[in-house]
Order: sequence, then structure tokens, then C-alpha cells
Amino acid sequence: MGRFFSDTVEIALRNIYYQMWTGQGQQAFQSLEHASEAGDGDASCLLARCYCGSQYVWRGHHFPENDRMASQLLHRSVEQGSAIGVMTALRSGELSPALQNKMSFGSLQEAFDLVLDMARAGEPFCQYIIGNAYFWWDFLRIQKKSRQDFSSQDAFQSYLRENISKCEEWFWKSFRNGMYLSGINLNYYYQNGNENLILPHPEKAADLNRIGAEYGYPNYQSDYGAELWTAERYDESFRWLKEAAGHGEVEACFYLGMAYEYGHGVEANAAKAAECYTIGLDSKGYQIGCSNRLGALYFLGSGVPQDYAKAFQLLRWAYDRVPTNNWGAYYLGACYAYGYGTQQDYTLARKFLEMVNWNSRDAFYLLGYLYARGLGGPEDIPKGVEYLQKAGDHADARKELKNYKKTFFGGKWVRR
Repeated sequence: MGRFFSDTVEIALRNIYYQMWTGQGQQAFQSLEHASEAGDGDASCLLARCYCGSQYVWRGHHFPENDRMASQLLHRSVEQGSAIGVMTALRSGELSPALQNKMSFGSLQEAFDLVLDMARAGEPFCQYIIGNAYFWWDFLRIQKKSRQDFSSQDAFQSYLRENISKCEEWFWKSFRNGMYLSGINLNYYYQNGNENLILPHPEKAADLNRIGAEYGYPNYQSDYGAELWTAERYDESFRWLKEAAGHGEVEACFYLGMAYEYGHGVEANAAKAAECYTIGLDSKGYQIGCSNRLGALYFLGSGVPQDYAKAFQLLRWAYDRVPTNNWGAYYLGACYAYGYGTQQDYTLARKFLEMVNWNSRDAFYLLGYLYARGLGGPEDIPKGVEYLQKAGDHADARKELKNYKKTFFGGKWVRR
């Protein structure tokens, strides 16, 4: 038997949260399943959290997401006599009066006090639960308090403020001891305050990514690496991104790929960049970026064999998800113009090339060519020449310009 819970639960807490980078998450999940079936209510509670998705557990564990199963397990946890199960069910909105009547505790306060005792003794998950009880106002139901119990609105607000503010200490203790989720709530608390009772203090959130990275949380290492990248501190950025990716944090792969692609903080290596972008296709926040950049590498044959079909598939997928994102516009325009990886379509080629709003000689050449020759739309030689001239010393553009001249009278561009 562990210090606070069964051996199974304590090992699972370590591998799922406190040392989440061990790669033992799936084994912990399976152990919790067996323990839950055997009547361990704490195991049922923790297993329920595993089913709740990335809001509650690290995506790197690749746990299945199933809200119905999570609800069933929380109910089971309460009925099996778990104090953390009662508190988690309360926080999740699952603790109906009917379910509360099935718990083995005389009151919510009794269950809360048991969790509080473990929190005071240093148990990180319990510290997180206590922090949440104050942060989300669950203490009102636990203490059976409402506005009617106070002589004035000011007295009630003072009571609320006193209790809500307790979350900060508990979240910090939990964050330091192994619960990365507490850092997320601390960030929200500092950035937003709490209603009109606690004022925001965004300056206190400034170092949370660095602190979380130093504690060893892969998701914080990724976020801190991205933060350092934005600040152009590339050597430090690469170090944290590489460590995060090495621990299985796919969200780090976008910026890590760019580090390899551009040689920022590490020697340029297009093959490594492609490898990172490929892994990053499974990320939550950087799928579009990884798809675009990997598509460009396949288009160019940089770090991977040139493959226009793959390039088009990746670039078009990214555009279809976010049509306002024009990052891959040139490559898509070129694919449609030349029939690379897709059926040739000059109309679509024009559409995408016109989305290019940066200085791209290749895009200007193609767009000028299409306008001047009336491909994909009405012929417009003056506009075509304008784009060809913007292409500067682009060899094909200079060659194409030789096909046009200005009329003697009026100075209008026409075909020779």
C-alpha cells in the first residue's frame, strides 16, 4: 500500500502526471482498469480522468477519449468510497443529489477534509483538487454557504474573495510537485482574475512556461521553446524544443522543424526538418503549419524526394482547413499552373497566385504569364507585363517579356 493511495494508483499518478515523460502511460492505464474493476475507487477516479481528453491528461499518453465512460467511472468511484472521486465528480458536474446520497461520507465537507489532509501532507493530485475547489467556487457547496448566510453583499464578497484566493497557494504547491495542470489554472488565474473579486496580475504569469519547462513538463518545454523562438533566442529555443520532442511532445515539432529547416540553433538539416513536420501532423495546434511546410519540402525536393502529389495533398489539406491562410498559395498556384500533383487548372492557378501578398518572383512570373496569355481568365497584357516586371531578374520572366512591346501611339502593351 502506498503512502496515500494503493500502489497501483500511486504508480499511475507518477507515470500519468508527476513523471509523465516516462513512456509508461499506457501501462498505467491498463493497471487502473484492473484496479477499478477490483473495487479501487481512487483508480476509478483517475481512470475517468484519463478518458476525459487533453484538457485533463497529456496528449502524449494517447489515451482514448470517451465522455460516457468517464462519467460511468466517476459514478463508480463515488460509490466505491473514493474521496478524490467525490471531489472530482463535484468539479465535473457529475455529483447529482442522487449520486451524493450514494457516497460513503457523511458530507461533502468530510470528503473534502480527507483530500485536504493528503494535500497538506504533500500529495500533488490532492493539492490540485483543493486548488480547484477554491478556484471554481466548489467551496460554496462543500461548506453549504450562499448569499443568504451573510449580513450583506460586502460580507459575502469578502468571504468569496478569501476562499478563492486560497487556490493560488495550492496550485503552486501542486505545480511544483508534479501536476502540470495546476500551471494552466495559475496562468488563467493571473491573466483573468476571478469575476470582479480577484484582479488580474498577468505579470505573475510571465515565467510560468520557463518554470514548467525547468520542472520537466514536456508541454511546457514546448511552449517555452516556442516563446524563445519568437524572441529569436534560437540556441535556447532549440534545446527546449528538442528535449520536449524527445519526451514525446508532438506540439514541439513545428518549431523544431523550423529550427532544422533554417539552421536556427542547430546546423540546417532539411531531412530532419521533414521528419519533425511529419510527426507534427499529429499535433493539435500546429497541424496546418506542419502540413504547409512539409508540402513545400516535397514540392522543392528538399530533405525528401521531390513528390508533387504529396506536396499538393499536404498544401491543399492545410488550405481547406484554413482558407484565410495563404502561406502555401504560391505552391498551390504552381501546382495548378503546371499540373503538378493535380489536374492542370489555370483558373485555380490564378486564384492562388493572386493570394500571394509578399515579394515572390516566382509567383509574379507565373501570374504575369497567365494574365498576358489569357490563361484562367481574360487576357490582360498590361497587367501581365506589370507582374513580369515585378519578377525582376527572374530568367523566365525576362524571356517572356520579350514577347510584348509598347505601341508607338499611346504606349499600350501589346503582343509582338
